[in-house]
Amino acid sequence: MNKHNNFTLSLGKKSIKLGRKPIVMGILNVTPDSFFDGGLHKGSYSALEHVRLMLKAGATIIDVGGESTKPEAVKVLTKEELSRVLPAMELLKEHEPNAIISIDTYKAEVAEKALMAGAKIVNDVNGLQKDKEVADVVGKHKSGIIIMHNDPKRNSKEDIIDAIKRFFEKSLLIAKDAGINDNKIVLDPGFGFAKNHKENYEILRRIDELHSLGFPLLVGTSNKSMIGKLLDAPVCQRLSGTIASNVLAYNNGAHIFRVHNIKENLDALKITQATLYS
Repeated sequence: MNKHNNFTLSLGKKSIKLGRKPIVMGILNVTPDSFFDGGLHKGSYSALEHVRLMLKAGATIIDVGGESTKPEAVKVLTKEELSRVLPAMELLKEHEPNAIISIDTYKAEVAEKALMAGAKIVNDVNGLQKDKEVADVVGKHKSGIIIMHNDPKRNSKEDIIDAIKRFFEKSLLIAKDAGINDNKIVLDPGFGFAKNHKENYEILRRIDELHSLGFPLLVGTSNKSMIGKLLDAPVCQRLSGTIASNVLAYNNGAHIFRVHNIKENLDALKITQATLYS
């Protein structure tokens, strides 16, 4: 039985086929304080080299972020975020023009300038519901959009999958009003964002229920505290748990996997694909 619905993510002149083949998104943090690699790739040429390594390892998309979203992170002003991401993106545009770049931001101005600098996807951790002008920017540029669930004010007594669906339905209406076509949308249930430990694993177990919304699914569990807490492991020892979570998510029909460690996760996903569909 095919657990993976087939989609085409349309990105202007580029497109990504989503179905049985697992797609890996590599993470490039050009920040001083990200939980996994803060400060490692602040320099543009260091960032370029890291991207080249991720592409060689099999990454299809590179997600560039200039502001940490860990709970204790200091908020970054737009000007500072732009000063972090734009030099790296200009260098990628020059030296890796075929790379598909995503900008990880919830600010409309950052999204706008990143798309002008060559990004093809906006990854909004607030699901278009904090700065609704992000949707207008995406609609204008006809870029892809990753809509992530993040709702700190939700009723904690509500079933977590029902809450995610209700949030997404609101986000999808915002996207529709901004002229964003369905073939440009990916949904992300937002592991670790305004969710407790138990809820994160319930989402992982029930992620297939989100297929009813009719969009491809992205999973971002890489090295997060949901894994560290369960395994009692520091950030540097969470790779095996990350791989396990991605294999489980793929088995339930997820399409895109946002990770720090490309080769290890992709190898495991390829084995899972061959086993499910041989």
